[in-house]
Amino acid sequence: MIIKNQNKNATLVRQGKVADTFFTRLKGLLGSPPLQEGEGLLLKGEKSIHTLFMTFPIDVIYLDHALEIIKITSDMRPWKLGPYVSQSTYILELPVGVISRTNSTVGDHLIIT
Repeated sequence: MIIKNQNKNATLVRQGKVADTFFTRLKGLLGSPPLQEGEGLLLKGEKSIHTLFMTFPIDVIYLDHALEIIKITSDMRPWKLGPYVSQSTYILELPVGVISRTNSTVGDHLIIT
């Protein structure tokens, strides 16, 4: 899966995975090695995340049903609770620095292929 920011003409993810079942969303990145540049995890049907038991920070993008960015959390450290975002339909977890590098901002539209 590839995820691009249409507004900024920037690629966020070149090798993405999807968590779309109860168990894959529950596991998320727990027990995984740190995300590498170009990797990402898209959680479908989520409104909040946490980094409890994780050993590395992540960038987090909350998306609505139209894949528009509605909230961003850069450099979310381990052992934190993310906000509950009621309008969120997807949450994208990325390596730290991707949001900054791609200049992604609230209101941008993402494309998934």
